[in-house]
Amino acid sequence: MKKLMRKLSKVITHSTKYSILQPNSPKRGSDIVPAGHFPVYVGVDEDRTERFVVRAELLHHPLFLELLHGSAQEYGYDQTGVLRIPVIVVVFERVLESVKLGESYSCLDDLLGHSVSCL
Repeated sequence: MKKLMRKLSKVITHSTKYSILQPNSPKRGSDIVPAGHFPVYVGVDEDRTERFVVRAELLHHPLFLELLHGSAQEYGYDQTGVLRIPVIVVVFERVLESVKLGESYSCLDDLLGHSVSCL
């Protein structure tokens, strides 16, 4: 997992912020979590963690499932409290943008342009 984190930290992405919710929904960092959404904390260390409020339908998307698998490897399945995803924020934003655009990547390596084949 550490090797993947180092690899992902080298990813260069656009600096634009992505809209992750419908226009009338609360933006990330909001204390309000509307029905059909859930909060998630994203970051590899506590100092750089950001809170996102995302649609529950993302739980079925292959890229998001891969992020959840990484979270389970890092924290275990018996973690209590808030959902944490141990990935750099720009990678998470890229996943959200890919989902929003309807892109069909099968894994994070594919999305990020790495030459490693997806399983």
